[in-house]
Amino acid sequence: QVQLVESGGGLVQAGGSLRLSCAASGSIVRDNPMGWYRQAPGKQRELVARIISGITTNYADSVKGRFTISRDNAKNTVYLQMNSLKPEDTAIYYCYTTILGTYYWGQGTQVTVSS
Repeated sequence: QVQLVESGGGLVQAGGSLRLSCAASGSIVRDNPMGWYRQAPGKQRELVARIISGITTNYADSVKGRFTISRDNAKNTVYLQMNSLKPEDTAIYYCYTTILGTYYWGQGTQVTVSS
């Protein structure tokens, strides 16, 4: 089984920064994609960023240039550095990974950006 535990959410003013962490345990291998989705109230869950094979990264257009995803393979941990935060970044952020087509999710961490 796979367990994902997020940390690092909180309340920050617009323009500020936060770093989210997601520690994975279980059947995790380096080539499994890992990343972050977010869901704001009344909206669908959307992909924020992902990292594949520890090298290739993809970002939502809305966060390009502001967010950076990285991965520490030795610790099985993925990070999301979020800079220049905006009120529209307010959401619950979920860490995920996929193994053989199955998605695994963390419990979510709240990020709130005040204007």
